[in-house]
Amino acid sequence: MSEDHLSVTVDVPAQQSANTPWPQGYPDGYAVVDVETTGLSRDDRIVSAAVYRLNSRGQVEDHWYTLVNPQRDPGPTWIHGLTAEVLADAPLFAEVAEEFGRRLEGRVLVAHNAVFDWTMIAREYARAGHVPPVRQRLCTIALAKELGLPLPNHRLESLVAYFGVRQERAHHALDDARVLAEAFAPSLHRAARQGVRLPLLLCRPLTEFSDTPAPGLPVSRRSAGSGAWRMSRKLPPCPYPNPGRYRQGEPLAQGMRVAFSGDTSIERELLEDQTCEAGLHVSSSVSGRTSLLVTNDPDAGTSKVARARRHGTPVVDEAAYTQLLRDVLPAARPPSDPAPGA
Repeated sequence: MSEDHLSVTVDVPAQQSANTPWPQGYPDGYAVVDVETTGLSRDDRIVSAAVYRLNSRGQVEDHWYTLVNPQRDPGPTWIHGLTAEVLADAPLFAEVAEEFGRRLEGRVLVAHNAVFDWTMIAREYARAGHVPPVRQRLCTIALAKELGLPLPNHRLESLVAYFGVRQERAHHALDDARVLAEAFAPSLHRAARQGVRLPLLLCRPLTEFSDTPAPGLPVSRRSAGSGAWRMSRKLPPCPYPNPGRYRQGEPLAQGMRVAFSGDTSIERELLEDQTCEAGLHVSSSVSGRTSLLVTNDPDAGTSKVARARRHGTPVVDEAAYTQLLRDVLPAARPPSDPAPGA
């Protein structure tokens, strides 16, 4: 079978840890996923996808991989190595959606920076007129933070190196999914031994809108220049107290309040979800309690920029902010500890 469409079933080995007491409420199975894409914006497409299916204890059941014809320029070929010529004869996403869905169905989607993989997958399903059959996701960055792993940063290579997993082909979807599955299994068992609550989040299906919103849909705002409408949505509250202002040259810390202003190259919903998953609070306005304003146009005359100047709120651009999101310091106090004035 050619590498552009691969499905393999493997024997599940017995493990000594199979007798470890297992927390009630942990999922029955997992789908460890990695997708390579043409870019990061709402119009970008998947060029390859891989899924490792794991049982409830993190043991590998099988794996699957496919190339996908994105019907556009493949984007950063120097990263994923997939050229237009390689992808020309690959199936369209709509042609692999059913098989992909069988790999996800009834399982928790696991990925490194899961909000990105989930958003790209959900958007492809929306284009195909379907809803992916997965209801929850788990980000291995969030799990590493819950476990307090002593990582130098939260990149995939750091996580897999911590567990002694060898990477063979970085940014190849199948190998990235493999190494993540091999690092997720010991993370899962450590969480079970410590009684850690898994950081599961709901997977909200995406809907593509035309220039005219459908009747009865709660419209919050229009995406600049995209001709698409976005559903109003309520983000989950941040459980951590606000540690105060961001300081230039230092890392972000959980609980900080982050506001956004103006256009971003990465879709705003994706940035907001990444912010929430990092343990930060998304603020809809700027006040004296705002820790940071993210904008690509600090000279714009928007009300948020004006308030940031008035309050002395630090301002960074999108590129700097996405770098800061990679290494967010854990909260000084757990969510249960009240912090006066937070």
